[in-house]
Amino acid sequence: MRIHFAALLALMIAGGCAVGSGAVVRGAGPDDLLKLREGPGFDHGIIIGLPDGTRLIRQNCVTIDGRVWCRVLLADRPSVSGYVSAEYLAHR
Repeated sequence: MRIHFAALLALMIAGGCAVGSGAVVRGAGPDDLLKLREGPGFDHGIIIGLPDGTRLIRQNCVTIDGRVWCRVLLADRPSVSGYVSAEYLAHR
């Protein structure tokens, strides 16, 4: 448990992952979309696909099966929220 917390803390510091911080989708690619999911993990339904450059508000992050998932809100439509893989988020 301490290892997961330490890894998450390091990721938060390195990536500027603070609750309510701005983030932008990076690395989905020109022909793909980052999936905004109903919950943290691949077993949750997809709400919408987000292209690179989509501005988000990052909330809390959790580690599920070794992958960090962050709850996010769309910056332009905060009523739309869900979880994305932190791997595709860059500090804004």
